[in-house]
Amino acid sequence: MTHPAIQIQDLHKSFGPVEVLKGIDFEVQPGEVVCVVGPSGSGKSTLLRCVNLLEEPTRGQVFVHGVEVTDPDVDIDAVRRRIGMVFQQFNLFPHLTVLANLTIAQRGVLKRSRSEADRVARENLDRVGLADRAEAYPAQLSGGQQQRVAIARSLSMGPELMLFDEPTSALDPELVGDVLAVMRKLAHDGMTMMVVTHEMSFAREVADRVVFMDGGIVVEQGPPAEVLTAPKHERTRSFLARLLDPAAAVDEP
Repeated sequence: MTHPAIQIQDLHKSFGPVEVLKGIDFEVQPGEVVCVVGPSGSGKSTLLRCVNLLEEPTRGQVFVHGVEVTDPDVDIDAVRRRIGMVFQQFNLFPHLTVLANLTIAQRGVLKRSRSEADRVARENLDRVGLADRAEAYPAQLSGGQQQRVAIARSLSMGPELMLFDEPTSALDPELVGDVLAVMRKLAHDGMTMMVVTHEMSFAREVADRVVFMDGGIVVEQGPPAEVLTAPKHERTRSFLARLLDPAAAVDEP
């Protein structure tokens, strides 16, 4: 039996009295690229962080390849080894070379030999177009290059699915394209991906499905051509109108 890569059932998350997620239900199938879009504060990043328990849900269930990560008895470290995650910030060790950043977890967590870890690291640096920067330090790289190193680091752990939390939001506009190109290639290669993003062109071009969130709920979801071009819900239409012409948008009550 083939399980969904991610299955989320009645997911709620509160921070004190503030309920951020208000009952989320959806699935990501193996090989599918799902882009989660919506206004700031809609719960997108919290949802993503609940998938590998960086945030613990208040109630509800999350399954990754059939394993319930919200089960108190689950081996969450074993589950996380199957999931790659790329954040807004790059979180590279500044005192280590690019190559060392890619090998430290391989050797410590996966117990690979130095030579095997180096081989895998160099293969993945090549995948993201940075084969020639293995001996550089993070401070010698642009923000876009550092984010590509962070992607290569995740790939070096051999994940079955990748989570991206607004991976281009901290980059200067001219550096965004190279990171999105790497993500496009991953999608083309069949990687299962759940991407929180404000890059609507990427979502339109690459996603199999777009999920629009607002106010802690899934307002609508479907193929990009439907959700981004002909949305059914007024909240989605209003959000997209603001992206196209922020000056013309009128705040909702």
